[in-house]
Amino acid sequence: MAEISAKTLIPETFQGTRLDIAGQIGLVWELVKAPLIVPLLRVAVYICLTMSLMLFVERLYMGIVIILVKIFWKKPDKRYKWEPLREDLESGNSNFPHVVVQIPMYNEKEVYKLSIGAACGLSWPADRLVIQVLDDSTDPAIKNLVETECQRWAAKGINIRYQIRENRVGYKAGALREGLKRSYVKHCEYVAIFDADFQPEPDYLKRAIPFLVYNSDIALVQGRWRFVNADECLMTRMQEMSLDYHFTVEQEVGSATHAFFGFNGTAGVWRIAAINEAGGWKDRTTVEDMDLAVRASLKGWKFVYLGDLQVKSELPSTFKAFRFQQHRWSCGPANLFRKMVMEIVRNKKVRFWKKVYVIYSFFLVRKIVAHMVTFCLYCVVLPLTILIPEVEIPIWGIVYIPSIITTLNAVGTPRSIHLLFYWILFENVMSFHRTKATLIGLLEAGRANEWVVTEKLGDTLKNKANTKAAAKRPRFKIGDRINTMELGFSAFLFFCACYDFLYGKYYFYVYLFLQTITYFIVGIGYVGTIVPS
Repeated sequence: MAEISAKTLIPETFQGTRLDIAGQIGLVWELVKAPLIVPLLRVAVYICLTMSLMLFVERLYMGIVIILVKIFWKKPDKRYKWEPLREDLESGNSNFPHVVVQIPMYNEKEVYKLSIGAACGLSWPADRLVIQVLDDSTDPAIKNLVETECQRWAAKGINIRYQIRENRVGYKAGALREGLKRSYVKHCEYVAIFDADFQPEPDYLKRAIPFLVYNSDIALVQGRWRFVNADECLMTRMQEMSLDYHFTVEQEVGSATHAFFGFNGTAGVWRIAAINEAGGWKDRTTVEDMDLAVRASLKGWKFVYLGDLQVKSELPSTFKAFRFQQHRWSCGPANLFRKMVMEIVRNKKVRFWKKVYVIYSFFLVRKIVAHMVTFCLYCVVLPLTILIPEVEIPIWGIVYIPSIITTLNAVGTPRSIHLLFYWILFENVMSFHRTKATLIGLLEAGRANEWVVTEKLGDTLKNKANTKAAAKRPRFKIGDRINTMELGFSAFLFFCACYDFLYGKYYFYVYLFLQTITYFIVGIGYVGTIVPS
């Protein structure tokens, strides 16, 4: 055994100095490619195609159902009992239930006046309404500003309460939970929740609450978000396209077919009894809103989505804020799925098909597969098949099915149809973050419970044209803008595009060069500065 040398184990072509390093690396690659790399890549292709088909069937199902809903389904006020609440000459406002409006805040210097003012302007009897500002701010100056604003409205006769906590335990869920424990809201039957950048119209409560008053099995009425800054830059237009599909199709279909959808955390009214029966607000994930919705649904409660009940809100206008938001929105549902899947399976209060809808459609396809297939197929597997021509992806899997899925996604925002190709490229970049966050949530890794409040700009958006205001905007250092992972993928895709240009036969380099540019723009941090046409 001692006589066995490297000559016995290593081919002669590796010995000596006659071959350069590149030649040796090439030989190693040829040795491992056929028995290892090619089979693994083929498996990856099959997995990606399976996930793509799952997403295709889901989008097709959604498209068919939404057409049927729009043509044949009755509107919510016809499916459920609804009639306006009116004052009674004898009993006064007794027909109006007691409502508490909760506005959770955290260092919301730019938007606190907007949300408080909109809540105080709600058309509802003053003796039946409590407005609760739940301020978790850590900046004393901002806390003072918010408290002063509350006092200003209180002086006008509005029943508004300013609440603070000693710590931020549970983040938003903890603040909402503590708010409902206050003695002055114990007599309230319903709670409306608006994040700090949301501005409901005055008739919001009068349109939403009758559904709860006249239908004892309804727990939640959800309104639709409308975005005041959608035209600020190309990034906000891309966000609008994604969220419009969510509200126009996903929420509408869930409400019409199974009376279930994920609570969006704001612009909704809850029956407090349903919150309590479901176990109250929990902070075990970063999607406390979805957690409560799933638990309430498992108790048999129904939800109603009102697409024409719209509430103004703000989209993240910096890439950093948007990335943190997407991490929370991707990691949280995956983590919640991990925690609740068996509870859903064992539940005996809901129908079998509703369980299938929640587990397969709501969680598996939309919250996990939709994120992972985009990144894996278009940013990893497709470029690798260019370097390894022994493995091919069928044209239906790489062109036809994705084209149909993309077209179905575009129905929510017809005005942005000309930006569809840009949206595809941007979503492919964001799929990297969403995939990473989804895996963190499924594995419950280190950042699974990371909570970063999305930065809002509020009225400062209106002052962009003002040169003085523009001059005061903070300047970002190069290091703050650079995103190394995106730049790394940009280099990888650029290499694959060049290889395909030289040796390929399917012209994938056209897509790869464009995707390279998109990754590069995001990598240098300028995605939020491009103004859409």
